[in-house]
Amino acid sequence: MNGYTSLGSLFLNQNFRSRSVNAENPTGEKGMGGMKPSELGPSRKGSPCLRDIPPHARVDLAKIEGPGIIRHIWITVPYKTTDADCFVLRDLVLRFYWDGDITPSVEVPLGDFFCCGFGRTCMVNSLPIAVVPSRGFNCYFQMPFRKSARIELENQHRNAIPVFFYQIDYSLVESLPEDVLYFHARWRREKLTQKGVDYTILDGVKGKGQYVGTYLALTTLERYWYGEGEVKFYLDGDRDYPTICGTGTEDYFGGSWSFAVQENGKTVEQQYCTPYLGYPYYSNHDTEHHPYHNDDTMPQRGFYRWHIEDPIAFSRDIRVTIQQIGVGYRGLFERQDDVASVAYWYQTLPHEPFPAFPSAEDRWPR
Repeated sequence: MNGYTSLGSLFLNQNFRSRSVNAENPTGEKGMGGMKPSELGPSRKGSPCLRDIPPHARVDLAKIEGPGIIRHIWITVPYKTTDADCFVLRDLVLRFYWDGDITPSVEVPLGDFFCCGFGRTCMVNSLPIAVVPSRGFNCYFQMPFRKSARIELENQHRNAIPVFFYQIDYSLVESLPEDVLYFHARWRREKLTQKGVDYTILDGVKGKGQYVGTYLALTTLERYWYGEGEVKFYLDGDRDYPTICGTGTEDYFGGSWSFAVQENGKTVEQQYCTPYLGYPYYSNHDTEHHPYHNDDTMPQRGFYRWHIEDPIAFSRDIRVTIQQIGVGYRGLFERQDDVASVAYWYQTLPHEPFPAFPSAEDRWPR
């Protein structure tokens, strides 16, 4: 074995070295953790977090020499930096760089990366992503790198981030297979989709790889059921029509019949979290953490779908879209909504550079 672990292989002798990066050991070096003293004395919780990350600052959370595999990422940030703060999870940007590449393979707002869009937290109980009280963000996607890994945080918030806690657990291995694929994730948003034009979850990907997940943050701007749109996968040169076409939005996320039950004569959507798919977030009002708490916010919903047991393979390119189609008393109709998404995939390097990342203002939820 060479560092590939699962529940069924934990009893096997593994040929790797375990390391971890956090504020107590920012380099991950052997025997160098917890060295900074505190008022309690030497090596007594002297540096548990990063402090006072100023606006516009870019901080390297990890710089690791390979070959290796990132196993687990844990992050938490305060609920509020000031009384007027409500968008910090969209204002903090994560970027991952592999093998010295100058363009990121991951570029996603922190909250959305962990399936918490809209600047809001919610409980997520899935295999690769788990969010637990209070704002404990966990990622278990395995991320191999041959030469180096660099994980960067940028603070695009208007205020300093007073404390930032994190830990990145990884393994150093002797070698990686020649056909290893690299982890990628990209965020997109259309604040108002075009009528009759499918929303693009992912495009511009060149190379060989596997699509492994979708997070969708939907703010509905029109009445009636929103989820008739089909998810489409255009593979290896597909143009007008995709190779894989789903049957509806709730179908793609593993649900059916509008996620709904009837309660006291009203249709009520049911939320759920499972290892591979879920509907963890629904709100039609501002939370208690919003300075302008009220009940007139457009409905917001968050969904995830992990293609772990059913990855979507591509040899040359891939494009992923979803229709904005609803249904009402007159039948099907084309909708216009506010849609944001994260696409997760593995592919060969080099990769095509991502388009310019939207500004913080363009990422703020409605």
